[in-house]
Amino acid sequence: MKFKALILALSLVSATSFAQEKVKYTKEEKKEMNQYLFNEGFNTASQKKVSTIILKDNNEHQGYAKSWVKQKGQILSITIDDAETGKTMKFDAKDIAEMYLYATETEKSMKAGKFISNMRNYSTKKYSKSVTDDAIPFENQTVSLKNKKESKTFLMQVINPEFNEKITVYHDPFAKETAGFGFAGAPSFGGGVIKSYYVRKGDKVIWLHKDDFEDNYDFLFGDNAAFMKAYPKNSVEWDNFSFLVYKYTDINEA
Repeated sequence: MKFKALILALSLVSATSFAQEKVKYTKEEKKEMNQYLFNEGFNTASQKKVSTIILKDNNEHQGYAKSWVKQKGQILSITIDDAETGKTMKFDAKDIAEMYLYATETEKSMKAGKFISNMRNYSTKKYSKSVTDDAIPFENQTVSLKNKKESKTFLMQVINPEFNEKITVYHDPFAKETAGFGFAGAPSFGGGVIKSYYVRKGDKVIWLHKDDFEDNYDFLFGDNAAFMKAYPKNSVEWDNFSFLVYKYTDINEA
């Protein structure tokens, strides 16, 4: 009996060691994993371009965004002037299914300046995502802000619309970034990594902070054995998050 118990214990230790074995990536693979694939998050809306609001009853309204009510940066309601009649209309987030806005030129200029000010961006991000002329997608979600507040319905910007079939990532307007270093008057190095997002998988929406990434890794990716083998949580970092969401989607569709 003691011998069998010993064999079982050794087997468990061996299995655990195998599961925790780190994957070593090539230089090219690491470069690919460090690519930031999410769209830029925007916090303003142009009053000069026509926004589109699609209600849950499938009625569609187009107009110029005039104002909104927010909580922690997330939209609770929006007011537009109808593009044809000029009539002012207010819509609550709970009644809206989808919404498409355009960023202001002022905010795009700020994003462009921020991109240029950090050398890290040149190897990880696309400048075009900071100055996009495309419509910015929002969708209705009910969520607890920072996983602490009473759940409410908001309109939240989808920042991975090209690969959100399995996991949808939303912009956190109050997210902080990691600090870089540099010299006065010169671009900084490092830093600039966003520390939090809102994330939906299935029917669950959570606020995901970099400090909680490891604890939520199995929830996000654990249902795909091929992915977990290629990208175990002890071999990747928060900096790789956008790539991991993209790759998880790709592997699931293969």
